[in-house]
Amino acid sequence: MLIGNLGKDPDVQHLEGNIAVAKFPLATTETFKDRTGKLVSQTEWHTVVLWRGLAELAQKYLHKSSLVYIEGRLRTRSWDDKDGNRKFATEVVGDNLIMLDKRMDGTGSAGEGGGLEGMGGSDMPIGDPSENLPF
Repeated sequence: MLIGNLGKDPDVQHLEGNIAVAKFPLATTETFKDRTGKLVSQTEWHTVVLWRGLAELAQKYLHKSSLVYIEGRLRTRSWDDKDGNRKFATEVVGDNLIMLDKRMDGTGSAGEGGGLEGMGGSDMPIGDPSENLPF
């Protein structure tokens, strides 16, 4: 479970069979006091991947700096680069997404209520194509 802000707009692509996949960096920040009482902030960056309906939701509603709650699982994939070196990437494959930004009404001011919510269940296609993501 992560709560953080998007580092850039979601990159959405469509795979064979018109399966949508979105990828974006998510920043989570932890703030605490050190031994001297000084406030310290530590930011971690996570790569989030969303499939199908959640990817389309991200494309339509999310943008750089959007505040979101992501629930999912870690997935590590590997590949060989052009020089034959083995590379690894660990990503958060989202199963649930809740937008935490305040909604805007037609006048451009914040409306009542929370964000829109998207439940994914298991949007991961059978055969797990995340091993061959196009980006």
